[in-house]
Amino acid sequence: MKKIITYTLCLLFAISASAQNPRPAFKPGEWLKFRIHYGFLNASYATLHLTSETLNNVPVYHVVGEGKTTGFASIFFKVDDTYESYFNKENGRPYKFIRKIDEGGYTKDIEIDFDYKQDKAVLMDHKNGTQQNFTINNQIQDLISASYFLRSNYNLEEFKEGESIDLDMLFDDDGVFKFQLKYLGKEILRTKFGKVECLKFRPLVQSGRVFKEKESLTLWVSNDWNKIPIRIKADLAVGSLKADLDGYNGLKNQFKIIMD
Repeated sequence: MKKIITYTLCLLFAISASAQNPRPAFKPGEWLKFRIHYGFLNASYATLHLTSETLNNVPVYHVVGEGKTTGFASIFFKVDDTYESYFNKENGRPYKFIRKIDEGGYTKDIEIDFDYKQDKAVLMDHKNGTQQNFTINNQIQDLISASYFLRSNYNLEEFKEGESIDLDMLFDDDGVFKFQLKYLGKEILRTKFGKVECLKFRPLVQSGRVFKEKESLTLWVSNDWNKIPIRIKADLAVGSLKADLDGYNGLKNQFKIIMD
């Protein structure tokens, strides 16, 4: 169960895809909170907070994503994860990615620096005192920056149902991998905030220990100028899981809610 919740936290941080916006989809101060349910348990929550900062004299966006188990679930295991990304305000390229996790005593402390002049990323494992170099291109994204890049750089008005978005992603010592997101059309969801028209996606995941099949995961994002995640549902090898938007603040644009 711990691995299931951890994997879902990662996916929440990574997949808030969108259509290309004539105006910005987000601004500094945006804060999102998600509640993750495993069966009848409110198993954990995750937050994303966007600010504006300077890194090496370059203006950047800084996002902090945090995930924690809570309530009854925390009695059995504890997850305390933090993910950070610093990325360019103009083109969305990540400059630095940080991953610090503590999952029932299993810990990682990783930092990645992206060097586009040398086409490489340097991954430092602070826990083990090791370093790895990976070859990258100008389209690389980390786990967090990918979310904000997608919210600003794809025009779904030209998409047909079944078409996919592909991204090269690096966030761990497994190296660069291809992240794929299939567009499934539109759907209206009933949420704690009211009815919300959403764009529906299917991230392709690896079947086996966690998910039943390659297409076991479904994502909905708001069909407005914000393009924020509204819900994730997953059919797992054992049981099912759902994550819902639970709170928000500082949105750039109006959150469109359908009134009954």
